[in-house]
Amino acid sequence: MKISFIHIVIVLGCFSVAYAQSPDISSASDFEAINRHISIGKSDGKNVMHLDAAKGVGVAWLKNIEFSSGTIEFDVRGKNVMQQSFVGFAFHGTSDTAYDCIYFRPFNFNATDAARKSHSVQYISMPQYDWQYLREKFPNKYENALTNSINADIWFHAKVVVTTNEIKVFVNNSTTPSLTVQPLNHYATGKMGFWVGNGSDGDFSNLNIQENETIK
Repeated sequence: MKISFIHIVIVLGCFSVAYAQSPDISSASDFEAINRHISIGKSDGKNVMHLDAAKGVGVAWLKNIEFSSGTIEFDVRGKNVMQQSFVGFAFHGTSDTAYDCIYFRPFNFNATDAARKSHSVQYISMPQYDWQYLREKFPNKYENALTNSINADIWFHAKVVVTTNEIKVFVNNSTTPSLTVQPLNHYATGKMGFWVGNGSDGDFSNLNIQENETIK
């Protein structure tokens, strides 16, 4: 792994340290694959991870990296196939089944039906708060349409900003978040990695992590 920079700000006697890391997606051995196979290739000069399709959820956890708060950015590509493209990122993982996650449904990006379009980006907090429960109990609160129009079959850029009390999701460098939610669990820190949903495969690249830490 390489660290791009370390930014330090002194606030009220505390050191706020932001570590920016850009893990090199060049070897499957840097990840722990759960319920998926990892393949690494090249596309447009960049390293790309592909997670294959399978029944159930799959995650490629980054080894030896934990995340608490900060910013997660990555490029991702799904496909415009109904119910077969759920792609995103899991974080605050305390086990393979307990984590927070932001994911996208590309097959809803270009939908003409407003209800489907409003299901384009989703927050879940497993295992208590899966999408079915959240949609039934809190409709339109933990999922939303994108603020900008995106072709469902091409690469797009996702930025997830995580603080103790809020999670915001930005797409393709938009300054307006496509989704803003409050975390449902109290996962303070944990492992992180690329995520695909039931029956889905996906491509991922250009991962950048900025971890915020406060040192008194």
